[in-house]
Amino acid sequence: MMRYKEEKEAKKEAFRKYLESSGAVDALTKVLVALYEQHDKPSSALEFIQQKLGSTSISDHEKLQAELSDLQMKYNELLAAHQQTCKELEEIKSSQAMVVTSTRETTDSESPKNVL
Repeated sequence: MMRYKEEKEAKKEAFRKYLESSGAVDALTKVLVALYEQHDKPSSALEFIQQKLGSTSISDHEKLQAELSDLQMKYNELLAAHQQTCKELEEIKSSQAMVVTSTRETTDSESPKNVL
């Protein structure tokens, strides 16, 4: 039982050292101090912390989601228009190929045959 507690404490200490060496403890401390020093406390402490750590707020996230949705719709519309244009181009190419083939056949039948 004692060894389990020692292992657990060692893991906790290793994690603390990791957080300290990576700068996470300092960053969190600075943000919490800034929140503490606010005279008018924000309505959402979590949003304040996210903003200070460089994360987007919930409202920013919602705006970005709406923008993504709009851009996805525009992309789908442009893709459909592109596919339609490609289809029309293929139809023009094949109809033009038919005209060329038809013209060749007409020209070949009108040209003089082996004259000797």
